[in-house]
Amino acid sequence: MSDIPEADREGALIHPRHVYDLFGHAKAEADMASALESGRMHHAWMITGPKGVGKATLAWRLARRALGAAPAGEGLACDPADQECRRLEAMSHPDFLLIRRPYNDKTKKLKGEITVEEARRAPTFFSRSASGGRYRVAIVDAADDMNINAANALLKTLEEPPKNALLLLVVNTPGRLLPTIRSRCRRLSLRPPPVDETTAWLTQAYGVDAANAARASALANGAPGRALALVELGASKLKDDIDQTLARLPSLDRPAAARLAASAGKKDGEAFKQILMDFLLTYAQDRARSLALGEAGPESAGHWVVAADGLTRLARESETLYLDPKQTVYAALALLQDAAAAA
Repeated sequence: MSDIPEADREGALIHPRHVYDLFGHAKAEADMASALESGRMHHAWMITGPKGVGKATLAWRLARRALGAAPAGEGLACDPADQECRRLEAMSHPDFLLIRRPYNDKTKKLKGEITVEEARRAPTFFSRSASGGRYRVAIVDAADDMNINAANALLKTLEEPPKNALLLLVVNTPGRLLPTIRSRCRRLSLRPPPVDETTAWLTQAYGVDAANAARASALANGAPGRALALVELGASKLKDDIDQTLARLPSLDRPAAARLAASAGKKDGEAFKQILMDFLLTYAQDRARSLALGEAGPESAGHWVVAADGLTRLARESETLYLDPKQTVYAALALLQDAAAAA
C-alpha cells in the first residue's frame, strides 16, 4: 500500500474501494440497486450522513455494479475477484474517476480542500464515451470539501449531464454545498444503526472485546466506520482524557490537555486530531442545545454557539492553512474555556 495519505480514508482503516461488506443500510442499498436494474438511474446522487456511517462504502458498491461487475449476493454485492472490482481497487478503470482533496508533493501533506483543478477533471472525463458501453462513474469524496470555484466547476456537469453519466457525491455536511448542486441530486440519507447492533458487529466481524466495542459504538452514536476507527485509536482512553480535560471548565486540566495535544502532534496523529476536534465540536453543540432547550431559553446558548462556529472554522483552517496540530488543539480548548467563562 502506498505511503501517500488518502483524503477519503478514515485514519488507519482500509480505503472504501477495498471494502466489500456494507453494514446497516440494506434499505438504502436496495433503493440504489432497484434504480440501477430498472434503467432509471438518476445521473447524480448525494449520499449524506455522519462521518463513518458507510456513505463511501455504499458509493463504491454502486460504482462496481454500474461499471459491470457481476452480482454476487443481495443488493449491490460483488465478488472481489471480479475483473471490474480489481481494476477499481487498482485505480486503473478507464470509466471511473475519483475526486478528493489532492496530495501536495511540495508540502508532503493533503490539501485542505478540493481544488478547482480537481473538479475540472469531471467535464473532460464525462465527455468521453464509456469503454464498457454503459456508465462512466465519478465519486466526489467528500463533496463538501470543494471550494467555491470547484463547486461551480462541478455544477456545469450537473446542469448538462452527459448520457450514461453517474456522479456520486459523498457528503458529510449538506449545508456547505451550493443549493444549485443539492437541487440537482437525488438525496439518499444514511442513518447510523442502533448502538447495540454496531457493538455486536464490532465483536463478531472484528473480534473487538465487548467492553471496547460498546464504548466505541456509543461514542460514534452507532456509526460503524467511526466506531471501528475509534477502536483503532483507543476510544476509552481518548474519551477519558477529553472528559478529564473539560471536567472543571472554565479551568482546564493542563496535564490532560497536554496529552491530547501531544497525541495530535505525533507523526501519525492526523486521524486522532480529526476525531478529537469532532468530539470537542459535539461538546459545544450539546452545551448549546441543552441551554437553548432549558428554562433560560435560546439566548443563554449564544456563547456556546459562537464556540461551535469557532471550532468548525478552526478545524477547516487547520487543514487549509496547515496549522500546527498541537496549537490547533490548544486553540480549540481555549474556545471552550471562553464559552464556559462567559456563560
